[in-house]
Amino acid sequence: MTTEIILPERVRQLIIAGWTGRDRAAQEKHIAELELLGVRRPPTTPVYYRASAARVTTSASIETTGNESSGEVEFIMLQTGGALWIGVGSDHTDRKVETYNITVSKQMCEKPVARELWLFDDLSDHWDSLVLRSWAVDDGKRRLYQDGSVSSMLHPRDLIAGYVGESGSLEEGTAMFGGTLPAIGGIRPAHRFDFELEDPVRKRRLAHGYEIRSLPVAG
Repeated sequence: MTTEIILPERVRQLIIAGWTGRDRAAQEKHIAELELLGVRRPPTTPVYYRASAARVTTSASIETTGNESSGEVEFIMLQTGGALWIGVGSDHTDRKVETYNITVSKQMCEKPVARELWLFDDLSDHWDSLVLRSWAVDDGKRRLYQDGSVSSMLHPRDLIAGYVGESGSLEEGTAMFGGTLPAIGGIRPAHRFDFELEDPVRKRRLAHGYEIRSLPVAG
């Protein structure tokens, strides 16, 4: 059970893969969910957004501009030390900015990640059994926000191939977020966001949580 500790300074480039659903019906549900917030449909699927590598953090809190942002749990891939590692993170996104520029919305917020990583080779034979979950905490109440198998999203090899080509691999120091699940009860902000990636076959999990501090908008 090989594990690694993520060091944000090792991340040289960050890619946010969007619209990665294997199930077209489930993907359409997420697209429709975002359309209700004014987010335009993607021109193609999947889409690979770039964001600053400095946005990756293991901090237990982040600061956002205003209170119209929210987290979403995703598995992450990191190529480091000559190997592909798997972790879990939150693609925290400014939803207001997302309605007019998705790429900028991805850049607006930090991307909290769990400190530990698993070696992909230890997961490849049972990948689809892994489970993503998240909880939104507000007014002192912790509610399940997302829950589902990674099989809802394209396989890591397919996501990587879609970005670099069939025979390629991610460059050293590249992190890629792999897509998310529909929100239970709809997308909404919270004061705290907790998330995890569970491996039920090996009976282990990666988990992290963070507080969201909203900064005032002066104009």
